[in-house]
Amino acid sequence: MRRLLAVALTLGALLGAAWLLLMRGDLDYETLEAEYRLQASQYLTLGPGERIHFTDTGPDNAPAIVLVHGFSASLHTWTAWREDLSEDFRVITLDLPGHGLTRMQEGTEPSLDLFIETLDALTTDRGIERFVLVGSSMGGRVAWNYALERPDRVSALVLVAASGWQEPEDGETPFVFRLIRNPTAQSVMTSLDLTMIFRSGLKDSFVDESFVTDEMVNRYARLARAPGHREMLLALMTDADQGEEASAERLSGISVPTLILHGAEDRLIPVAGGHRFAEKITDAELIVYEGVGHLPQEEISDRSLADLRGFLSRRSAANGDAAAMITKVAPSEVEARP
Repeated sequence: MRRLLAVALTLGALLGAAWLLLMRGDLDYETLEAEYRLQASQYLTLGPGERIHFTDTGPDNAPAIVLVHGFSASLHTWTAWREDLSEDFRVITLDLPGHGLTRMQEGTEPSLDLFIETLDALTTDRGIERFVLVGSSMGGRVAWNYALERPDRVSALVLVAASGWQEPEDGETPFVFRLIRNPTAQSVMTSLDLTMIFRSGLKDSFVDESFVTDEMVNRYARLARAPGHREMLLALMTDADQGEEASAERLSGISVPTLILHGAEDRLIPVAGGHRFAEKITDAELIVYEGVGHLPQEEISDRSLADLRGFLSRRSAANGDAAAMITKVAPSEVEARP
């Protein structure tokens, strides 16, 4: 018994030491802004404690494109697209509540409606009446729901590995998501260093893991330590209100031209989801990228940009749109399906 007790005490001491080593408190916004704000960063105050971090670049009178990031990401995911598109378009990127440098009141509950309201408030404040709406992953879910709620404001829709379909029962769920959905893990993760979790999740997001640099991993992990962000991210993975699932009936309400981009090797949202969006949205084009993962806007930024520009140029020309898009680079040779 004494030997067992000694072993138990030793293990307890080791676990306690590990806990102390992994514990990380919140980082204040001033510290994070000094590290991760961009030269183009701006802020919009919506109410007490509510301040949206965004960028608004490119010519003011150019056609507008709004880019919405996915779960646990930030507007940094669009850097390559924003820098390129800003030469010809007015480009808006933003950090959703609970992400990046956007500040929210303590106790704010995440929901699809919250994200839609934030997007609507920002574009209204910037005086943008109609725009091309692009969403990646969870941001894609925000985008297609926004297009249903505000069809008067969306001129075209672009879904990049968008979420929204009921997840299949079979198939292997990446480790990071299995861990986050575990109730015991959730209870302790709001005070822990999540660097290893983010590294695992990011490696699942790319086929070419060389994109997963220490700088990228640290950015995700440190921005998640903004006040209230870890709680909101965990809520999004469990019981947050993310609206109804996608269905043929709901998607039939989307009438704007839609481009769907999806990596064939996406381990987070299988490419089957992209095919389903293409089948159920009336006026949709699908481009599947072989050998690409969940974030084509980063993994193949030039190629995906070319396809976006090609889509906008074709649709503008077909509609006789006076604000036809300029295409600097030809669309890549990838398979497109109506």
